[in-house]
Amino acid sequence: MKRQVSYQWRLRELMAVHGMFSTTELVPLLRERGINLSVSQVHRLATGTPERLSLAVLAALCDIFECTPAELIATRAENATGRKTATDDAVIDPAAVKPKRVRLRPQG
Repeated sequence: MKRQVSYQWRLRELMAVHGMFSTTELVPLLRERGINLSVSQVHRLATGTPERLSLAVLAALCDIFECTPAELIATRAENATGRKTATDDAVIDPAAVKPKRVRLRPQG
């Protein structure tokens, strides 16, 4: 059975808990820890959900907010379910179903 994994980036929440409501406040704190990101990069980091993150940035954020990576990134994994058919309770794998070819005949 396949597993579906997802995550929630919680940087904005941690910033709010620590009374930090502007992403520009985070820039000098990161610089103190050797992370030189522009204001726009920090804004994207805080307001978006990063797909990639360096361990140095993760470690700096954990140090700034005195938290663990698990508090910064909430993860969830669950079993992926297949589709059920309308006439049967059996679960089918959508990837195993091949579309049928259609032959168009000219109207004449």
